[in-house]
Amino acid sequence: MSRPFTRPTAPRRRLAAAVVIAALFTVVGCAGSTGGSPTPDASSSASSGDLPESVQERLQSALDETMAQFDVPGAAVGVWIPGEGEWKAAAGLSDIEQGEPVDIDMSWPLRSITKTFTVTLLLQLVDEGEVALDDTIGQYVDGVTDGDEITLRELGEMSSGNADYTNEGFLAAFGEDPDRLFTLEELNGFVLGKPAQFSPGALKVYTNANTNLIGAVIEEVTGQDFADALEERILVPLNLQHTRYILDVETWTEPHAVGYAPDDGTLTPQPTNLSIFGPAGSMVSTLDDARIWGEALATGSLLQSSTQAERLIGAPLDAGPPYDEYALGIGETDGWWGHNGEGLGFTAALFHDLDSGATIAVFMNESSLADQTHPADQLFRRIVPILASVTSG
Repeated sequence: MSRPFTRPTAPRRRLAAAVVIAALFTVVGCAGSTGGSPTPDASSSASSGDLPESVQERLQSALDETMAQFDVPGAAVGVWIPGEGEWKAAAGLSDIEQGEPVDIDMSWPLRSITKTFTVTLLLQLVDEGEVALDDTIGQYVDGVTDGDEITLRELGEMSSGNADYTNEGFLAAFGEDPDRLFTLEELNGFVLGKPAQFSPGALKVYTNANTNLIGAVIEEVTGQDFADALEERILVPLNLQHTRYILDVETWTEPHAVGYAPDDGTLTPQPTNLSIFGPAGSMVSTLDDARIWGEALATGSLLQSSTQAERLIGAPLDAGPPYDEYALGIGETDGWWGHNGEGLGFTAALFHDLDSGATIAVFMNESSLADQTHPADQLFRRIVPILASVTSG
């Protein structure tokens, strides 16, 4: 069972802060090998399930091959098919230095999968008549460039044109103190008054500040802190006991892996500051909780059917992760609906197939590959055709 992460030394933290713009929100690229040496013990794993043995063997091979190709230290993977069975696997190391293996029940960062929760909260408020998707962000947050034109819908679908917060001001503040706990108001403050990337609605460019501004709307309308609204409206109703919104990493007491990124050919531990992501990426969860959320997200069990139908209307991104389409805080790949996440040493993928009811969750403790490959997304894509032989029958 992995120990909680030990903070990097001050020089390493300063180095990471200096290059944080590359590690924070890496855009997913095409598949490719990192060209490094195999990760120690990457092939060791423990798996269980009741899917046909031949299917389990193919799933295990896909996991082993993906970890070897991209030098992934450790991974946890879950596959669930209603009426057919499940398969869960823990592979490799959660902590290279300590030689500790991944545990199937450990907690993982969701990173941008957090966005799916945030936009769901917004859509719940739409269902309640508290907000409308065509409201402008300027009705709730002052000082946003083009705030009287940018709609909440455009924020959710990534077409706002809004500046991101990972600018010089944020980088200077983070570099000065990598352990600083940033509030949502502070993260959004780095955006206010900044030049727009493009006119609202002109393009679809994946920008994390869009989701953090939605987080501010949720707080304004509910009168609650984001974490409290999340707990009351999603986590408790779905009994997600091991899913949390965390700003202070010191409160992340559940066993969890160390996050790594390649640095001159060496996998290097990354900063652990969760507060730098806010409602765009500060949540953690487990495989079993991810299964519950993946299904609830794609089926819209917490929303009115008409709202969920509207949520799933999307289009390709002009810049950002390689979904076939991106809709309201949710992406679609090969007919599967869900979301990816990446940043500071971790990648994640969570997708659900509406036709078969199958769900796939992948967590890995490596990010920021030189060619921008997203290892968790690559494994998800390799699992989909394997499951087709089960679900098509």
